[in-house]
Amino acid sequence: MRRAICPGSFDPVTNGHLDIIGRASALYDELVVGVLINASKNYVFDVAERIELLRASTAKYENVTIHSFDGLLVDYCRSNDINVIVKGLRAVSDFDYELQMSQMNHGLSGVETLFMPTNPLYSFLSSSMVKEIARYGGDISPHVPASVRQALADRLS
Repeated sequence: MRRAICPGSFDPVTNGHLDIIGRASALYDELVVGVLINASKNYVFDVAERIELLRASTAKYENVTIHSFDGLLVDYCRSNDINVIVKGLRAVSDFDYELQMSQMNHGLSGVETLFMPTNPLYSFLSSSMVKEIARYGGDISPHVPASVRQALADRLS
């Protein structure tokens, strides 16, 4: 069985994330969406909320599962028999950082990284930008699923 992981904070999940998740799910028998737990970060949504928003947003993909993890991604991959990490790239600046991470991950564990260029419709999109727009009452509906838009409105109001 071909398994891959698409890791991230997903605070919140955006249409750019969903573009990569949907395309990657077509390439693998199972795609795990790995929600990072990082105690040093200040999230808008806790891990359970992020998982629930992802589950609702990815329900149409039968081969997508949502799990959380902390610690090293490669340790999670080893423990769960996953040998491919899928990362979306928006710009060259993403590539510079992600290339270093992929080389480190491969050196630590042999796990490969697949880079997928983001659909140009989402090349500017980030969770941070969505949260900032939502904080000031801007329209984020083109950038996130309706459930995420509502959750952000409820949380930030």
